[in-house]
Amino acid sequence: MRYLPHTDSDRQAMLESMGHSHIMELFADIPSEFHTKLGSLNLPDALSEAGIVKKFTKAAEKNRHAGNTRCFLGGGTYHHFVPAVVDYVISRGEFLTAYTPYQPEIAQGTLQALFEYQTMIARLTGMDVSNASMYEAATATAEAALMARRVTRKTRTVIAGSVNPRYRRVTENYLSRLEGDYVEVGMGKFGTDLSKVIAEIDEKTACVIVQYPDFYGSVYDLAPLREACDANKCLMVVAFSDVSAFGLIESPGAYGADIVVGSGQALGIPMAFGGPHLGVFACKQKYLRQMPGRVCGLTTDADGKRGFVLTLSTREQHIRREKATSNICTNQGLMCTAAATYMTLMGDAGLATVANHSAAALDLLVSKLPSSVSAADGAHYNETVLSFESKEKRDAFIAEARKQDIFAGIPLETIEKDSDGKHLLVATTEMIEGADINDYISAMEVAS
Repeated sequence: MRYLPHTDSDRQAMLESMGHSHIMELFADIPSEFHTKLGSLNLPDALSEAGIVKKFTKAAEKNRHAGNTRCFLGGGTYHHFVPAVVDYVISRGEFLTAYTPYQPEIAQGTLQALFEYQTMIARLTGMDVSNASMYEAATATAEAALMARRVTRKTRTVIAGSVNPRYRRVTENYLSRLEGDYVEVGMGKFGTDLSKVIAEIDEKTACVIVQYPDFYGSVYDLAPLREACDANKCLMVVAFSDVSAFGLIESPGAYGADIVVGSGQALGIPMAFGGPHLGVFACKQKYLRQMPGRVCGLTTDADGKRGFVLTLSTREQHIRREKATSNICTNQGLMCTAAATYMTLMGDAGLATVANHSAAALDLLVSKLPSSVSAADGAHYNETVLSFESKEKRDAFIAEARKQDIFAGIPLETIEKDSDGKHLLVATTEMIEGADINDYISAMEVAS
């Protein structure tokens, strides 16, 4: 959009219509000592439009981001490849400007996109049904805890300390004004000890929340937790951060999870400095009526033609405050359209390829670590914790990597406050190649 300034004659005409002869008369109520003297700002001369574009483009090129560096960041947001067609589809006016699809007679395209998204998410997570998305993973986790309370009519929530700290904080905050206990189970060192979680389950427990792969990328067997939940008649809630994992490892549904929640950011949505992202929420069929958020259904109209419609709950149901199943009454429509487009493009084979490359990159990285740096024990998907001899050595490596345009990882204490400061949370995706890992290791050697 061009900036079209008023002319001097325009300004004079406006002043005269207000009964003033000079623009400073409009600021007469402001004490004179606060007036800026004409010319005192020392502004440069005006530039042409082309000159402005060149100046700001040059300034923007100084920004370093996942797209122009080597990115080993994770912790809930991952640098996966986004095919160009994803942006093309969601940039179409029919999706980009669509309002909430309450009127099915004018929103069949948007509703079908939501329906297809739900179907693909249910298959990817191994669950019966999915809603039409939520804001992000943290609120989805909190909503799962609330849903479990409604289903079981119990009030105790047990959550593993290996669940993303941000998911835990939001869930704790959601439950802080409700009756019942919120129990966080300390996990020890960079993994999930299910025996500790199971030991905290009792007959009052509404649900147990674990993350799989956990916050540190660890992969483990969920079967013992399923047995413990059955024995105590509570729900098993499984969270995740990088949904691409289920292109390679068993889905939570295959382990019998009752509710599955997490981030869909890995499905065709860029890191985007933290958002907007996408919350995934899926559950077993028998709990469908307690599931928060929107659900899009397939039906037939009076003429027998196939159609799509929001179903099972009305908008008014969501805003009845204490009588509502949930007060979350919207979804990330554009983001779940992006996810649906991405999953359609990739298919089963494409998702498996992304997952295999992501996991293989981490294996290669760990295999090349120098003896002074260790990785967390056990099986991992595409994320792990690297431990250095000291905080100083870790920070020296981060600084050296930064010089070489490498985002080396997340200092763990910035997310997990009680960490001792010598650990680095590192993630790999299909965007990391062998040469990137060689450069990563070289930076370690230079900094050591």
